[in-house]
Amino acid sequence: MKLFSWNVNGVRAATKKGLFQWLEYEAPDVLCIQETKAHVDQLTSEILTDHGYHASWHSGERRGYSGVATFSKKEPLFVQEGLGIDKYDVEGRVLLTEHEDFLLYNIYFPNGQKDDIRLKYKMDFYDDLLPIINDQVESGNNVIVAGDWNTAHHPIDLARPKENIKTSGFMPIEREKLDGYVDEGWTDTFRLFNNDPEQYSWWSYRMGARARNVGWRIDYFFVNSDFSELCKNADIHQDVMGSDHCPVSLELDL
Repeated sequence: MKLFSWNVNGVRAATKKGLFQWLEYEAPDVLCIQETKAHVDQLTSEILTDHGYHASWHSGERRGYSGVATFSKKEPLFVQEGLGIDKYDVEGRVLLTEHEDFLLYNIYFPNGQKDDIRLKYKMDFYDDLLPIINDQVESGNNVIVAGDWNTAHHPIDLARPKENIKTSGFMPIEREKLDGYVDEGWTDTFRLFNNDPEQYSWWSYRMGARARNVGWRIDYFFVNSDFSELCKNADIHQDVMGSDHCPVSLELDL
């Protein structure tokens, strides 16, 4: 079983750049997209139905901002929009879908670069999500958390760690939050299979960063530790264009 996650930086823009041709070619079992920047009433049938996938959407109150969607070949057993916490759910950041063998959280984590208020909002999000997914595991579920986490965890995960130590996305307080997830049994699946440097999933549009591979790895599939035994492979697809992010994937032995 193969899952993909991709921050498309606007689903309508990504569609014009070949999103659904790529989806037809790659044919994953599940695709999670983040930063859709659209409400369903703004979308065409090409995006909503013509691809043949079951599509679930969670959009924020503010149009043209945030938003997530999950496409699956098999209809999910259950769909939940949001975490049930209003201050996050109004921004359309989370979709929970239940599948036969796991729960899947498709998440667009907050960005903390704007100011201290948004940084605290981001830190609160990490803190509030962790007990929710821990409770799911304690209840006997396997859980996958996919999406744009908006934090590079270790120096290997960005091209210029020393220069960005005070930049939101690589600040110690943010990285410590990811440490906390790992300490509580969550596994970064990509690093199960690949410990090479220069493996990035996001590049600034400025100064030809992508062509020079001056990037950050901020898109992840995390799973609970027991479920990691069923992970066959995880990858970053740096050759796929259409956004400032590239897709990341997880293959499961299911």
